[in-house]
Amino acid sequence: MNLWLVMALAGLATFAIRASFIGAAGRVAIPAWFKRMLRFVPIAALTALVWPDLLIAQGAISIAEPRLVAGLVAAAVAWKTRNVLMTIAGGMLVLWMIEWLR
Repeated sequence: MNLWLVMALAGLATFAIRASFIGAAGRVAIPAWFKRMLRFVPIAALTALVWPDLLIAQGAISIAEPRLVAGLVAAAVAWKTRNVLMTIAGGMLVLWMIEWLR
């Protein structure tokens, strides 16, 4: 029963936080510096999700991880082409080549 209570309270807290932003929209003036910082939230969240998967293998950090090399190649392709499909194809191709050569 305690687990269900904790989950319900966490869900309500999350809902309240998100609803507060929706309810405050238009009523509260957001400073310009805060708006500039908000532009970096998506890339920060994506980085927090992707980098651990690229760096950690079998529970240990490794810079010799094939996924890291493929991820860096994919980042270079994305920077150069600005094309999502080319980025995915380039990263996967490098990952498959490294795995095949191992």
